[in-house]
Amino acid sequence: MIELKSTMDQKYKKIVMKFGGTSMADIDCVYKVADHIERELSNGKLVAVVVSAMAGETDRLIGLADQVGNIELQSERDVIISSGEQVSSAILSMTLNKRNIPARSIQGWQIPLITNSMHGSARISDIKSSHLEKLMEKGIVPIIAGFQGISEENRVTTLGRGGSDTTAVAIACSIDADLCDIYTDVDGVYTSDPRIIPDAQKLKLVSFEEMLEMASQGAKVLQTRSVELAMSYNMPVRVRSTFSENDFENVKNGTNIGTIVTNEEKILEDKVVSGIAYSKSEAKVTIQKLEDKPGIAAEIFGSLANDGINVDMIVQNISADGKHTDLTFTVQETDLRAAKLVIEGLSDSIKYAKLEDSKDIAKVSIIGVGMRSHAGVAAQMFSILAEKGINIQAITTSEIKVSVLIELDHIEKAMRALHSAYELDQN
Repeated sequence: MIELKSTMDQKYKKIVMKFGGTSMADIDCVYKVADHIERELSNGKLVAVVVSAMAGETDRLIGLADQVGNIELQSERDVIISSGEQVSSAILSMTLNKRNIPARSIQGWQIPLITNSMHGSARISDIKSSHLEKLMEKGIVPIIAGFQGISEENRVTTLGRGGSDTTAVAIACSIDADLCDIYTDVDGVYTSDPRIIPDAQKLKLVSFEEMLEMASQGAKVLQTRSVELAMSYNMPVRVRSTFSENDFENVKNGTNIGTIVTNEEKILEDKVVSGIAYSKSEAKVTIQKLEDKPGIAAEIFGSLANDGINVDMIVQNISADGKHTDLTFTVQETDLRAAKLVIEGLSDSIKYAKLEDSKDIAKVSIIGVGMRSHAGVAAQMFSILAEKGINIQAITTSEIKVSVLIELDHIEKAMRALHSAYELDQN
């Protein structure tokens, strides 16, 4: 199993603490969040805090915006859906000040956290963090509204769902923190989803690359972009629970708390596969009898990219006559309608017989840095699924990952079989 090296026992002096929606769900939860912050301050830490909106609040705000239905005004939509974090930051600041802990709510535009103008999925271009560091030096805890920034055009932007993770990691990198703690409703990163596989084991350490693959393949613990950022700046991230008593460090060995996402060099591996991830939010699009000629695929996928639609798996089958092809690809279920509109909009320039889609699919992935040095891992995966009578519809791979597309009804059976076959249920 993965082990901690002695280098992980260091004392972190400057930290960023991020609390998600479930951690900020109600006033009782906010009090527990304040307990965590108070503990770290009493231990002599310099602390900055990033918060998400209260659980369910962003969905409520999205619903309000959707009732109006003017999708052309994405900038106004961002103003609406970013307001939940503003409320959270102020409530937590008020709670801390009531305990005589100096704190101040800070919105994205006040830092400022500068982004591009891609409303709804903006990317961070710069952070002017001197104001935050001055507050921390004065003993004032900045309570930063996550998920939001400001564009060069001076408009509020949002970073996409889960964007508070990215805010937290970006702030940690900007202020040169020693650690970014992500508090959530789980106590770490597991070999698979414990709700489906009760024998799933908590990992003490996981590499940036493994976590990136897990996040991109469906694991909900961290947002993909936050892991990319942490890897780029070598910022260790710890996933830990807001609600577990263990996280109040009532144990002698504090390194048992949570899961630390760090460099591959700090990980001792003896398992080829570290985890099984899955996604039920996939949708499949098939373009039947598409003309098979140069430039068609580039036009299709270029048009999808221009509309901000990410394509995952791609399968192409050439017909017997050599003149046509069936092209299948997967997108996020939320992007299905937009993807179909893009393809239909290309009907004058590309010729095809039929456009089909399906939501009754799922993706399951095996992930591990040990796959780099072991042959036959994919073949073993395919054999295991075949033994269970599970048909594979599409395959995609990387150095440390193999993903397959299967019928949605088979996802739990597939995960249990793979988790057991790769001995992930053993300590």
